[in-house]
Amino acid sequence: MCLILFAWNAHPRYRLVVAANRDEFHRRRTRALARWSDLPVIGGRDVLAGGTWMGIHAETPARAAMVTNVRVGPAKRLGVRSRGELPVDFLLGAGTPESFALAARADAADFDPVNLLVADEAQMWWMTNRPEPRAERVSDGVHGLSNGALDSDWPKVTDGAAAMAVLVQADSGAESSVEPYLELLADQRRPDKARLPDTGVPKAFEADLSPIFVNMPGYGTRASTVLRVGYDGHGDITERRYGWRGRQRGTTTVRF
Repeated sequence: MCLILFAWNAHPRYRLVVAANRDEFHRRRTRALARWSDLPVIGGRDVLAGGTWMGIHAETPARAAMVTNVRVGPAKRLGVRSRGELPVDFLLGAGTPESFALAARADAADFDPVNLLVADEAQMWWMTNRPEPRAERVSDGVHGLSNGALDSDWPKVTDGAAAMAVLVQADSGAESSVEPYLELLADQRRPDKARLPDTGVPKAFEADLSPIFVNMPGYGTRASTVLRVGYDGHGDITERRYGWRGRQRGTTTVRF
């Protein structure tokens, strides 16, 4: 997942609201959002490694976790464990977000460059292992995370978080729709090249990756996910899937 926009303790009805895009090669096999048959997890699933980029605990949905990779130029293999293990390990464990984030920071060398967000009913934490291991508690408010640091000045992060804040303020009705969040996640507009970060990849590639919704030959946004967890522990998670050239392939909603 390459963009996570989220509101933590900033919505009148929901403790956590997430609007996130997962960018991946189209050839990598993936299972759609569902309740897993073998574990108490709700989320999409990577077939190759068995983990997830974003999920909640099926019985305690306030327990949520999600990851992105960290772009550090040409790919360099660091660890031997799949980053998708981190969300599953948190969801199935009993530790707090703080204790898990600190433990993951200690094990940072086991994973390729990664950002991790973990939350329960009381707190939310961010952990990353690049450029150096860090673990920090997330403050209340609206935030953005892509393939750099939390709340970096990347256009998709700053513009996305600003748009997310507007949607959160408008999303207060008893039967509010997730469609505005999905429309935000479908934005393929490219920001001005002068605003793009320098992450060590060619400038043309940087521009291809700059929209909120990435659409490249063989690679791009595979799924857009909206998660809303209420203060009472109930809510919903919706996943809209995409194929080559951004074609919609289906939408799934699970309520809890």
